[in-house]
Amino acid sequence: MIASQAVIVLQARMASRRLPGKAQRLVAGRTVLTRCLARLLDGGAAPVVLATTTNAEDDALAVEAEHLGVQVFRGSEEDVLERFVLVAAQTGARHVIRATADNPAVDIDAAGRVLRVLAHSAADYVVEHGLPHGAAVEGVSADALRRSHELTQRADDREHVTTFVKRERELFRVVELDAPAHLQRPDLSLTVDTPQDLRFMEAVLSRVPQSPEEAPLRLIIDAADDVLRREAVA
Repeated sequence: MIASQAVIVLQARMASRRLPGKAQRLVAGRTVLTRCLARLLDGGAAPVVLATTTNAEDDALAVEAEHLGVQVFRGSEEDVLERFVLVAAQTGARHVIRATADNPAVDIDAAGRVLRVLAHSAADYVVEHGLPHGAAVEGVSADALRRSHELTQRADDREHVTTFVKRERELFRVVELDAPAHLQRPDLSLTVDTPQDLRFMEAVLSRVPQSPEEAPLRLIIDAADDVLRREAVA
């Protein structure tokens, strides 16, 4: 893997309790995974790595990522924290952005904003509040990931990567920021966890003008509001 001071790690797998195979479900002509990767790449904040499992069913995710020029790391299905620790070690990254492959409207600029704070402070963990659900990312130091890996054996900590850091405030410095005012919509969900979410995001992203560049989050929020207004009067 290419060495970098920072890396964006998108975690993904085909297995999902509520919406199996959601990473490869189509939303307005592109898969959820491709939309996630394209938006993270378009932000240009750091190299992007797909962290998936060694399961055969996830071969398709690896192929899709490689087609987009994204490096792939494959590891444990359940121990996602270990996946992140190993990616950081292989890239030599000091700072890691965590993103998940159920957020096809992740804010293009969020990774850059979070990385700037993480890199220029003594923080172990940085997060923004106020963005629509599914538009944010998390920033965590590679050192905090390593220490978490050594200190916790709780299954939920290892599955959700950053829960130990957020909970153990006496061990880690957590910085919480307000998202840019024009993007603050914590009442709005733009994630894909269920078939209903998938239908909603299909309607939303079908209303966003198509262009070679990924649409700004503000345009997606406006499209979502339009869909919700139409549903309210239907």
